[in-house]
Parts: sequence; C-alpha cells; structure tokens
Amino acid sequence: MAGPGCCSVSAAVREHLRRLGLQDFPCGLGSWNKSRFDARTSPRRGRPGLGTDPAGQEEDVPPGEESPEVLMELLSDQHSPWALPPGCSPQDQQLREMAVLTPKLVRGSNVFQVLRSLRIVGKRVEEVDEGLLQLRRLEELILSANQISRITSANLPRTLKVLELCCNAVADLRDLCAQPPPELQHLGLGYNRLCGPSQDKYLTAAFWPNLVSLDLSFNNFTDLLGLVSQLSSLQKLRILVLQGNPLALIPAYRGFLVDSLPKLSILDDIHIGPDERQQFHGLAKQPELIRSEAQVVVSVGEIKGVPDPSAHQQLEAGSKFPVITYSYCVMYEFAEGEETEDDTSTEVTKIHQSPVVATLDVDSSAQDAGVTKSQQDPAATEEPQAHSAKVFFTPGLPWAATIDCSYRKEHTAKDLVGLKSYLEAGTVVSVVEEKVLSWPVNAEPEESAVTNKKAGQRLKKDSAKSPVPRGKQKEKEKEKKEKEKKEKEKKKKKPCNLRSDPPIRTTLGSGRVTLDALLATEDLVTTVCDFGILSIEQPVQPPSLEEKDRKKGKDKSKKPKAERENQASQKTTAPAKGKKKNKASVEQEEGQELQPVPLTVQFQMQLLRWPAGAGPQSQESVATVVGKTQ
Repeated sequence: MAGPGCCSVSAAVREHLRRLGLQDFPCGLGSWNKSRFDARTSPRRGRPGLGTDPAGQEEDVPPGEESPEVLMELLSDQHSPWALPPGCSPQDQQLREMAVLTPKLVRGSNVFQVLRSLRIVGKRVEEVDEGLLQLRRLEELILSANQISRITSANLPRTLKVLELCCNAVADLRDLCAQPPPELQHLGLGYNRLCGPSQDKYLTAAFWPNLVSLDLSFNNFTDLLGLVSQLSSLQKLRILVLQGNPLALIPAYRGFLVDSLPKLSILDDIHIGPDERQQFHGLAKQPELIRSEAQVVVSVGEIKGVPDPSAHQQLEAGSKFPVITYSYCVMYEFAEGEETEDDTSTEVTKIHQSPVVATLDVDSSAQDAGVTKSQQDPAATEEPQAHSAKVFFTPGLPWAATIDCSYRKEHTAKDLVGLKSYLEAGTVVSVVEEKVLSWPVNAEPEESAVTNKKAGQRLKKDSAKSPVPRGKQKEKEKEKKEKEKKEKEKKKKKPCNLRSDPPIRTTLGSGRVTLDALLATEDLVTTVCDFGILSIEQPVQPPSLEEKDRKKGKDKSKKPKAERENQASQKTTAPAKGKKKNKASVEQEEGQELQPVPLTVQFQMQLLRWPAGAGPQSQESVATVVGKTQ
C-alpha cells in the first residue's frame, strides 16, 4: 500500500516500484552479479543477460556471486524472503525477472520505457497527474478501487488501449473526453457516480471511435432511450455492461438493447444468440412501449413456528370477557415512490429507513393513525427519498401450526433510482402478532341488572318478615322463576355486541433479506427467513386450578400408598382410544412434541420482464406480445 500522502498516480507508481525492489538483491546490479555485466570481463561474459554457455555457467561464477538460476529461484520460491509481495500482477513478476537478467533495462527512468501495463488498485489515488506521460509505451492502465473523481485526458498516454476506472468517484466525463486516447478499445467506468442524460453525450464515436468494450455498470443512468441513441454510433462496440443501473430495471430493458444494437455480441456478461434476436425483433421501432418504471412482485408463503396463543390466554375464573383474538401477518418494506392502488388486504404506512439499518419495531399507534415519520419528525424530511420505504402487511390470519399466507402483490415503481437504493439495502421482513381485546357494548346495563337483582333479594327478605299466605307466596315465586327463565332465553337469543380495543402488535421475528441479486442478471430472489426458536415464558396457572390440585392431593394422601402408585401407573400407561402403545413409541411422540420449531416464513421477490415466459421456441416478436397484453 502507498503511504498516506500518496494521492497521485505517479507517486503510487514510484511507491510500487520501490516495493518490487528492482535495484536490490536478488535484482539489479551489485556484488552478487557484477562480473556478468562488467565491460572489462572476457567477451564470453561481457554480454548482458544469459549470453554465456549454460553448461559452464555454474563453474564460471566467481566466489561471492550467484548464478542467474539461483537468483531466479529466490524470486519464484513462495517461501523465500524475496518472494513477490502480495497483490502484485504477473507483469510485476516479469519486471523482477528482467531486473535479474537485464538489470540495466529497468534501472532508473528506463523502467518507464519498458512498462506496457500498469495496475494501481486500492492505493487511494485521487489524481491522474502528468507524470503518467513518462510511460510512453503504456497500453493498459488499471486504476480500480481508488478515489478518482476527475480525469484530465491530456495526462493519459496516447498509446492507451485499455482504461479501467472501476470503483471510483467519477461523476463527469467532460475532462476525460477533452483529448481522449484515440486507440482506446476498452473503457471501464463501472461502480462510479455517472448519471444521465448529461453524460450520455460523451458516449459516442466522436470521442471513442475504436471502442469495442464499454462497462457502465452500477451507475445511475435512467434514460434508456437517450442512452441507446448515443451508443448506436459506436460501430465497433461488441461488449456492453449496463446492469446495476436504474434503467436496467425496466421490463423491456434487455430486449430493447438487443434489437437496437444489432452488432452487440455480449450484454451484461450474457451472450446474445440468434434466437434472442429473433425473439425481440421489432422492439426498437416501438419506443413508445418503453416506460420508465419497474414491476416487482412480492410473494409470501407459509409461516411456521408460531407458538399457540391459547396456552397463554388467561382469564379469571368465571369471566367471559374480554374476548381475545389473535391473528398473524407478515410485514415487509418496499421502495418509496411506487404507484399504489387501493387494496383493502394490505395496510400501507410510510416510515423512514436508514440506508444500513432499518427500524424493525414499527410504532403501531403511528400506523393506525396513518402518520408518517416525516410528520412526526421534521428532520426526517431532509433525508433523500431513496432512503425511505413503505411498510406493507399481509392479511391477518388465525393461528395454525402452518399459516399459509398465499400472498401476492405486484408493485409498480416509478422512482427507479429509489428502487435501486432499496434493492441495494435489502428489505426487512417481520412476522407480526396482532392481539385484539373485545368487550361487550352493553356492559353497563348488565351491571344495573345485577344491582336490581340484589335489590330484589333485599325486598324478598323484607317481605319474608311480614306474614304472607302460602298460596300467594308460591304463585309469586313461580311467576318470578318464569320471568327469569324468559330473560335468560332472551339473552341467549340476543347476540352480544362487542367493541374492540386498538390492536396490539408484537414483532415475533424480524430480519433483513438481501436483494442486490436483482440488480445484476437475476430476476428472482427466493428465501426462507429463519428467525430462530422463540423463547416464550411459561404461563402461570390460575389459582382455581391450584386449589383443585391441593384438594386432590389431600384426597390422595388418605388413600394407601400402593393404591396411589397403581393409579398413577395406570394413567401414564393407559392407551389412547383403546390402542396399545409401547414404551418406545410413547417416548418418541413426547420427544416430537417437546422439540421446538423455529419461526420461519417463505419470502419471494421477482423483477418482472416481458414477454413473461417467452423462450427461444417462441416465434412471435416482443412487439406482438406487448400489443396483445395492452
């Protein structure tokens, strides 16, 4: 690595040559090989390099010197202290071999006349300075993974045929295109900050007449029609890489390029065959079909491992209310700026998402009220829109050992730049439990009825004090019982109206799903989110059950010990429904019941391309298929 002060290409080159040790043992000139390159030696030794007879070299080596074979072995042996430093290229090895065999050719500034390929990767280079012009025979320049934001083409050797600037900070091509190398055949600008349409005009044959390969992957080009119109002037272009750009998310992206650039052989590292050309034939003549939007389908399958809520539902003895209902759904995030449609089965809520870590626990009160985080926090509006997302919920379903969501929703994203940022960051998928408490609407009338009943009992006691004929008393009691009976029947027939409290949402499991494969050549991401085994606290038994157990224990203590043991053994060994089970099968079933199941959910995201499902056997053109679908 270069030092902290190394920010230019020429400084990085000098530091790299120093690390190679071209002037130090076993390379270069020194006491270890001086007799071979001394002009005053015999003619047999006066020739540089390996001009002497190989058979007699070992005998002619003077004391204190080493033969070229020994010096070369010191360079090639990986266990040698003089082995090539890590991160060097094959050309670095050739330079060191040259420094052993012909050291004068790589001595001082002569080395700049020898270099044809230069690889400076990950050296924190910020500037391509004029010192690079010393490399007059340079044909290949690789400056990947540096910090270059501006390139002055006047500082590039005119002999360049390959220029690789991948993983830098280039945002403008104006300076590079001022005096571009005329013989350049490959230009690599992947993973930079280029965006259209202002940069499209620099990608024409007027600047790169001999360009054969162009890498623009993972930038921010969005105008597919405008970019293709400029690239069509590059008559020698055969290899093009555009994956990772927002425009590559458009359903007709590949088909439109294949039909618009007939001389292209490879697109996004995939060979273009004649069947594919026939499949997309005619699409270039219908640019009105190209819309700047993407279609993404999200599917959610089965949820497993949710604990049974009935085992933890506790009510007081004799109490019927509140009525507790549980439902389960899956929450996921999708990119902000999509075109949404009314859908009652999906709840949509805006939240602010960090580009690295997303909020897993969603505020239920904000969701119920439809409040966005930007409304709650004014500072959130200052964040770029690409770093925000919407939250979607699948319809709530009751508990089951396997909850089949069977959810499918198609999203249409208008903001392609925001969609790219969303796919790079991934989405957060969560399993959410929704608990609702319901209470009777007529709870107060029931309480008044109870008080009236108590008042009636008091009147009955008071009337019992005064003498009443037995016949009338029996008639009154009979009438009273009939009234109570009728009231009970009315209550049974009359449905109980319930009012529900706001739902209480609990996130049972949450995790991030990586989606960056959709930015490359993949169209489908399928995964099973595993949130692990949930640790649920054991419910406390109601007091009434404990009292029953105590009573049973007292009754059992009165029985003889042999009888109690006999009853206990009968209970444990009694077969269910008259079927006999051996000890092994019972232990196996108990082990299966006790074995916990991890909480998992099936999640899938697909980037739609059209024509969907069209293969090489299809004889219809894309334009025909699109015309039928519209």
